[in-house]
Amino acid sequence: MLDTAAEQMMVEQDFQEAFDTCDRGLESLANMDQEDIRCGELKAGFCMLGMQALAELNQWHGVLSWILQQYEHQEKIPAKIMQMCILLYSKVGEPAVMQDAARVWLHCLPNSTVTGFGTVAELYLLHVLVPLGDRDEALQLIQGQVGSSAFSEEQRQTALDVVEEKERQNEEPPPDPGIRPDSEIATHSTQGSVIRKLQAMLRFLYRKVLLAGSGSFSFRKLFLAAVLLYMLLLRMDPALPSSFMWISKLLQLLRQMWTAMFAPYHQALTQRL
Repeated sequence: MLDTAAEQMMVEQDFQEAFDTCDRGLESLANMDQEDIRCGELKAGFCMLGMQALAELNQWHGVLSWILQQYEHQEKIPAKIMQMCILLYSKVGEPAVMQDAARVWLHCLPNSTVTGFGTVAELYLLHVLVPLGDRDEALQLIQGQVGSSAFSEEQRQTALDVVEEKERQNEEPPPDPGIRPDSEIATHSTQGSVIRKLQAMLRFLYRKVLLAGSGSFSFRKLFLAAVLLYMLLLRMDPALPSSFMWISKLLQLLRQMWTAMFAPYHQALTQRL
């Protein structure tokens, strides 16, 4: 039945049928010795597949209660299933659902010796306590008995740094509500229109140069006029880093004009030589 449920989940993607199969499988295990290792592994397998099926069916609200129906007590839930529950409720933005269950599980002394205890503690800290901003419980977890059993000294220091960084972020003032992405887009749009106008003016000057002839118009004056137009229209300080992009754009336009104006003469001279 476990293989059937896995096939329905992964291959057929019939999530409701997969969950029903897991439910029937768990019922069939009720008559087996619960202390049997094989029974425990099968039960955990059915529960993990059933959790995934409920999540796919968008019925994640009932995952924890369904797991508790199978294990009756929070501290009896296997470590792998506890890890999956924490990650699931964190992903859907409801980490508080797991706070009580994970706290009870971690402070149950027999669980401190099971494989995966440290991972449960880490996930509980990073995906429940830190997002909720529960600094007191986070420090108690790290510095208390749970932290000494779950983390090395280096890991405890890293965990403290994470908590302090989160607290520092919470103390930072919120961004100015008047500055919105819409206004940012509008600013970029305005700057783009100014650049287009500048390009049009430079093309106009370029045409004037062609009409006047290469010997009767000073390119130095053209360059000076272009820079003055740039400064007057954009009103930007060339010393500011934000103006580098626009200056680069202007230089690119001037290089294109220079190539178009003088490249033919240079090529003709090269051919004659």
